Amino acid sequence: MLNQIILVGRLTRDVVVNKSENGTKVATISLAIPRSFKNSEGSYDTDFVDCVAFESIAENTSEYCSKGDIVGVKGRVQSRIIEKEEKRENVVEIIAEKVTFLSNHTKEEKENN
Repeated sequence: MLNQIILVGRLTRDVVVNKSENGTKVATISLAIPRSFKNSEGSYDTDFVDCVAFESIAENTSEYCSKGDIVGVKGRVQSRIIEKEEKRENVVEIIAEKVTFLSNHTKEEKENN
C-alpha cells in the first residue's frame, strides 16, 4: 500500500502556528496550485489545497515563508470523522511530512521591496 502525495504551489496566506489543546504546534499551509491544462473557456483553473503541518515543520515554514512563496509539500492523505451538530462528517486532510522552500528570496527581501 502507498499513501504519499507531492504538491507544489504558492502559499495563499502567511503561515500562522497555533497550539492544539494538548500543546502540539500546528499550522495550516494553504496552497494555490494551477492546473496544467486549460478549461473549456480557455483559461487555467487553480486548485486550493490545505495541508496540516506539525511542530518543527510548522515553525520553520512560518519563519521562512510568506504569502506568495512557492513551496513543495510531501505528505500523506489522512481522513478522520468529526461530529458537528449531531452529524458525523468525514474530513480528508493532507498531513505535511516535509516542506521544501522553492522561492529564492527571504522575508526580509520581500519587506524591503
